[in-house]
Amino acid sequence: MRHVVETTPLSEPVFFVLASLSRAPRHGYALMKDIQTLSEGRVRLSTGTLYGVLRRLLEDQWIERFDTGDTARDKQSYRITATGSEALRQESIRLNQLARIALPLIGPQEA
Repeated sequence: MRHVVETTPLSEPVFFVLASLSRAPRHGYALMKDIQTLSEGRVRLSTGTLYGVLRRLLEDQWIERFDTGDTARDKQSYRITATGSEALRQESIRLNQLARIALPLIGPQEA
């Protein structure tokens, strides 16, 4: 019998924060805008949701703060860690597997 490791699915805000940071390091406002772009306007995070997610990801060491060297602004910038990248990769594989099962069963989407 093959051993299957169960992982908790990522929430949509966590998924999009990690996806955005995998493209480039960003500060909070840039994250909000990029997530809106990535989701084609479907996901709009409030500042409370965003900073709650950032706090949790920092605690879990999936992201880290870093110094941009920009002393003109008092913005915190964040970048994804190797642990965060692996979590995003695993979640993407999981979602892809689910879609490969479901899409043939439900047929193409009507335009």
